[in-house]
Amino acid sequence: MISADETFDGTWPFAPHFSTTAGFRQHYIDEGPEDGEVLVLLHGEPTWGYLYRNMIPALASKYRVIVPDHMGFGKSATPQDREYTLRSHVENLECLIDALGHKAITFVGQDWGGPMIGAYTARNPEKVQRIFLMNTVLGYGGGKASGGKTPWFQWIEKHASNGTLEGILGEMGSTVLSVMKIIGFQNSAGVTDTWIHAYSAPFPDRESCIGAINFPLDIHEGRFLSFVRETLEQGDIAALRSKPAMLVSGDKDFGIAKDHAVSDFKGLFPQAPIVNVEGVGHFCQEDIPDTLVALIDGFVQSNP
Repeated sequence: MISADETFDGTWPFAPHFSTTAGFRQHYIDEGPEDGEVLVLLHGEPTWGYLYRNMIPALASKYRVIVPDHMGFGKSATPQDREYTLRSHVENLECLIDALGHKAITFVGQDWGGPMIGAYTARNPEKVQRIFLMNTVLGYGGGKASGGKTPWFQWIEKHASNGTLEGILGEMGSTVLSVMKIIGFQNSAGVTDTWIHAYSAPFPDRESCIGAINFPLDIHEGRFLSFVRETLEQGDIAALRSKPAMLVSGDKDFGIAKDHAVSDFKGLFPQAPIVNVEGVGHFCQEDIPDTLVALIDGFVQSNP
């Protein structure tokens, strides 16, 4: 776990906040005007809130910006006696948002942020006002990838079958850039020693990588399916469909197939806008932060 006051040479200057309501020490940042509309920004694998560092200041000039680190990532704790599944991450998010008391949330999510937003919204529709997605799926629109598994999940399958997956992902402290490249990291010009330090810091040893190991295994082993079925049966999918939504889709995403993201989104929001961006990879926050800030602001303002 990264120390609370670490700023990574000033590139992460935001005051740390912590909540223990979910049973572990969860880090989040809380920036912007107290009475501003609330944006909750969610990261995925194998990143943390640092992914949004170039977007937070501009968004926080107008909005209340909450950026949590999921259990096992960033400055949050990495308990060894907890399950790291879609269900547990959504339940942790529910605990955090309940503790903060926010309503009328605009979710912004990429990668695993999408399935978390989908499940959270179906389970708590009264707390969500808008949904802004980037290179992800909510998981309830019936979307499919025409080409089968993406390069990322082909890589996961290969190493899981060979018994080498946990060994490789368990060394994320030294391989995080290589792993992100497999998923579709494109902005190599932005990689500095500070960048490497920031993304490697959550993973100093094998135990600290438990979250990063289990995110892809949740999909590969199908562990997420029971929770998705439960949400379909018990959640309010009609309310999820009723939310204003927008999707940004990059054409260099090797983690989530573009046609999967688009078909899943259209299955839920057939009339909602989709913005296609060329040359943009899975970690679009690293590629086009200013563009994303403008799109988020325009989306919120056009859906009062």
